[in-house]
Amino acid sequence: MNFKEYKNLDYAQVADEVLSFWTKNEIFEKSITYREGKPSFTFFEGPPSANGTPGIHHVMARTIKDIFCRYQTLKGKQVKRKGGWDTHGLPVELQVEKELGITKEDIGKSISVEEYNQKCRETVMKFTDQWNDLTQKMGYWVDLDNPYVTYQANYIESVWNLLKRLYDKGLLYKGYTIQPYSPAAGTGLSSHELNQPGCYRDVKDTSLTAQFKVIKNAKSNFLFELAKDDQVYILAWTTTPWTLPSNSALTAGKNISYVLVQTFNPYTYLPVQVILAKDLVKNYFQAAAENGDFEAYLSAEKKPQAIPYRILGECKGAQLDGLEYEQLMPYVQPKESAFRVILGDFVTTEDGTGIVHTAPTFGADDFRVAQQNGIPAILVLDAAGKEVPLVNRQG
Repeated sequence: MNFKEYKNLDYAQVADEVLSFWTKNEIFEKSITYREGKPSFTFFEGPPSANGTPGIHHVMARTIKDIFCRYQTLKGKQVKRKGGWDTHGLPVELQVEKELGITKEDIGKSISVEEYNQKCRETVMKFTDQWNDLTQKMGYWVDLDNPYVTYQANYIESVWNLLKRLYDKGLLYKGYTIQPYSPAAGTGLSSHELNQPGCYRDVKDTSLTAQFKVIKNAKSNFLFELAKDDQVYILAWTTTPWTLPSNSALTAGKNISYVLVQTFNPYTYLPVQVILAKDLVKNYFQAAAENGDFEAYLSAEKKPQAIPYRILGECKGAQLDGLEYEQLMPYVQPKESAFRVILGDFVTTEDGTGIVHTAPTFGADDFRVAQQNGIPAILVLDAAGKEVPLVNRQG
């Protein structure tokens, strides 16, 4: 076989010639038809959304996809590659609402549901021609003459059919997972949606250190013997204080060293014994105030900023495992056992108290460690006042 020699290489010219040859001789189509009856390798492209223009990152991703299909073709398999279009999702809706100058509340009022849906269908396919042009120019082999389109009835019905078959086999179950949520749209958000421009910005917010009162029992007796007092608290720092009503556990690090500290509450000035990580004591107390004069602090009319403290004892996180504490905000009682210390591999002593306030409804790590330890989730009411599941109301 003879190959053309290029003395002055022009990559754009070479690309045009190769693409022209592939198109004229239907090379992609023949790579499939010539292998009829051979073992198959089926590829459905993870569909892009054509409501935006393609970028270089799409070229990179499609190149990687193409490598696998071409490799399987070279191995003699029949490789049908079906393209597709992702035609749903919050970005499409927000784009349409911005163009029309409406909000979700206007749908069904100033614009009908049918009109809104039609506008979404038009917008989501707005840049299809640019996508097809890119697909051809980069030499990406995929069938775009018969793509699957996620808003079409046959696609939607195929998904429902698959779900029904999974249900018939007993493979579906009711459970919970942690998802980002948009109060404005009233819907969950995907990781893709959270990566849209303008989704993140640096903000300053209020953090909080909460006291959780330890329940005195056989498991916690060693702490109360050290404290010689019935008031022992676990300190937990949080940057999301609005999640505290859903607290159902505290997570400690198995091998982290914790100390029991005798001191005073900096707001009420009352004597208190608190538990926190040994390495983080310096963040809450001044070194010069260690073993300070407790009596002088009590009798002083104007309390000094340097609050005296003394360390009463030390233990590893493993010893705190299973400690029970009083519910911080006892407005509901979960059906399952809650409000105890558990262990988690994500706990560090980089900041905070080394003990993590754990609300399974508000964080992926919280949810995972809670499930592992049989800790229930306490859900709060949403903006629409929907009923709280998983709990029995008091009173």
